[in-house]
Amino acid sequence: MEDLDPGELPTDTIVVRTLEARDLDAIVRIDRESMGRPRHEYYEVKVKRALEDAKLSPSLVALVDDHVVGFVLAHLHYGEFGRVEPVAVIDSIGVAPRFRGKNVGEALMRQLEMNLRALRVERLETQVGWEQRDLLSFLASRGFAPAPVFHLQLAL
Repeated sequence: MEDLDPGELPTDTIVVRTLEARDLDAIVRIDRESMGRPRHEYYEVKVKRALEDAKLSPSLVALVDDHVVGFVLAHLHYGEFGRVEPVAVIDSIGVAPRFRGKNVGEALMRQLEMNLRALRVERLETQVGWEQRDLLSFLASRGFAPAPVFHLQLAL
């Protein structure tokens, strides 16, 4: 572990900023490196929606040496499914493979959580496939736990 000054966190050297339109290609690249297939259209829609709702979009990117090396795309729900309180939902999170284990995900989540608390959002949710063990482990380390709801689907 690197030596840190008193009060310094391992995430302090990672720049985290609000999502911008120019980040799309880097997000698609990171996702392709992770998932093994390009999903440009999916991310084009997600980024466009996040930028249209910029005041309500908590989406972020992480930079190392001015290069995007991670992202979290999220949105806010107000009063959905009979709830009154605002809830934030993570749609996608990704870190470039060569930057995993180097506090990039930690920096993204730390900033996201701070931003959401400032907006008085009390809960952050996401969905993760059972096969995504690394992501499940990471989210559990951040305090995520199974929610007391059923996610239902119907094959059509």
